[in-house]
Amino acid sequence: MITPVIMAGGTGSRLWPLSRALYPKQFLALTSEHSMLQETLARMAGVETNKPLIICNEEHRFIVAEQLRAMEQPASIILEPVGRNTAPAVAIAAEAVEGDDPILLVLAADHVIQDPAAFREVINNAIPLAEAGKLVTFGIVADKAHTGYGYIQRGESIADTTGYVVEHFIEKPDADTAAEYVKSGEFYWNSGMFLFKASRYLEELTAFRPDIAQACTQAMNNTVQDQDFIRLDSEAFALCPDESIDYAVMEQTKDAVVVPLDAGWNDIGSWSSLWEVNAKDENENVCSGDALLHDTSNCLVHGGDRLIATIGLNDVVVIDTKDALLVAEKSRVQEVKTIVERLKLDKRCEFENHREVYRPWGKYDSIGIGARDQVKRITVKPGGKLSIQKHYHRAEHWIVVSGTASVLRGEETQLVTENQSIYIPLGTVHALENPGKIPLEMIEVQTGSYLGEDDIVRFEDKYGRV
Repeated sequence: MITPVIMAGGTGSRLWPLSRALYPKQFLALTSEHSMLQETLARMAGVETNKPLIICNEEHRFIVAEQLRAMEQPASIILEPVGRNTAPAVAIAAEAVEGDDPILLVLAADHVIQDPAAFREVINNAIPLAEAGKLVTFGIVADKAHTGYGYIQRGESIADTTGYVVEHFIEKPDADTAAEYVKSGEFYWNSGMFLFKASRYLEELTAFRPDIAQACTQAMNNTVQDQDFIRLDSEAFALCPDESIDYAVMEQTKDAVVVPLDAGWNDIGSWSSLWEVNAKDENENVCSGDALLHDTSNCLVHGGDRLIATIGLNDVVVIDTKDALLVAEKSRVQEVKTIVERLKLDKRCEFENHREVYRPWGKYDSIGIGARDQVKRITVKPGGKLSIQKHYHRAEHWIVVSGTASVLRGEETQLVTENQSIYIPLGTVHALENPGKIPLEMIEVQTGSYLGEDDIVRFEDKYGRV
């Protein structure tokens, strides 16, 4: 039986300002009401599978857990203490997976598949190849000469299957070469999706990159179960080389097979990709949010709460969030990464977080900030509890808008209900919990000399963040 392995790392920097380092594109709802991670799991319906295995970054663990809970999807979640590319990640999955040498279906959490039925059919047809010991990769049937993807050249067909021997893996070509590839019909886009037995992958990795295989084995020898998460030995994994599965295994093995996939695939690597896959109006515009367009064509306009109005635009991308606005020529959206690099270099908060930040207990929205004050709207989900903590540099005023709060302040615990407030002096040990059945909505007013999120001393935390 197949075990889906979902690679949910990465930052999706080319989709800034919607995608941020601490809330990247795979957790966003870009093409439907569900996130890309949720869509990836949902499209497996109809394929007989074991419990999925999700591999994600440490800082994204609560986002993954919450999105799985929302779709009632049981899964194992492995946390990478540091990113080491796809070859080690798949090796960890191959060692961690349960069952008698199952077949792994390795998928990225940020791909779009517009025809899930065709996708499932191709997966089912490729299973005999994996059972025979082949390492299957899925080649996307190219509909244009794209220079942003690597290519796979097919060789001989494999009798009684839908697969071909892999002749060559090719790096991203120039436009003329890409056009020749597409015209020949012998080349596919490299999707980064794979199907093989766990044991076969480990055999080939050990043969070609024993250093990676050994480091991953050591990282798995001292795993720790932490709530819903499996934590690797961080010191051992940090010593693992950084390498892709293509370089480490697929380009080395003699058992690489490519199976064509024509199912409306897109990796949403840029804002122009999102424009391509979404439904368009009569002027070829893709709009979301509150938008009023006049004499505008071939544009992507993505908004939130406030109105966006455009006049006389063509081939332009407009992305509006609560704390950042991007306006770019659609042909130059790959350069968004340059903006992100500058934000990171300047240590600006817009690189990592949105104004609205999600936590395992709920979320907060920083709706106003001054030199010595900050106002937040806080939402605590039923049963959610903030850590027992104190601050050295700020005091806090809490006003309950709806719901009921159980507040620990010093030695006392009291209930604070709608239209009531409570004051937390600087240096006072405190905690906040929602004991009710509905979300707790609050306004928090912070005052003090320093208002950074790192001014938190945690004493106890139900989510293991101490």
